[in-house]
Amino acid sequence: MKIKRKEKEMRILMVGLDNSGKTTIVLKINGEDTSVISPTLGFNIKTINTRNLILGFGRYTLNIWDVGGQRTIRSYWRNYFEQTDGLVWVVDSSDLRRLDDCKMELDNLLKEERLSGASLLILANKQDIKGALTQAEIAKVRLLVDN
Repeated sequence: MKIKRKEKEMRILMVGLDNSGKTTIVLKINGEDTSVISPTLGFNIKTINTRNLILGFGRYTLNIWDVGGQRTIRSYWRNYFEQTDGLVWVVDSSDLRRLDDCKMELDNLLKEERLSGASLLILANKQDIKGALTQAEIAKVRLLVDN
């Protein structure tokens, strides 16, 4: 007797400071054009079905919530926390002057009780830009650990 696998749905919240590349990442994952992108003033939702991908962990529908990162929008991030399965924190590796802001915002997110069960992925974006910090250098800035 065959066991039918139930398709699972996951809610992924993609956040980070403005201009970190969140929208570009989501569009690239979805195979969409990235030649013209404007700042996200609110949010975008993209749904990706993994049944066509070879991931080795079953069938999933990923609902990726790409939320704007401008300072004036960050206070609204909490409106997107409910039922979040995964949190993707995008760091602009080339924006050295805002790494402290980046760390502070991530620290604030990690204190949120509604995100306590969510998995966290920190994505060091824009590694291809000259002068960008490596993943190890970003970790040394204590972005990942506060103690």
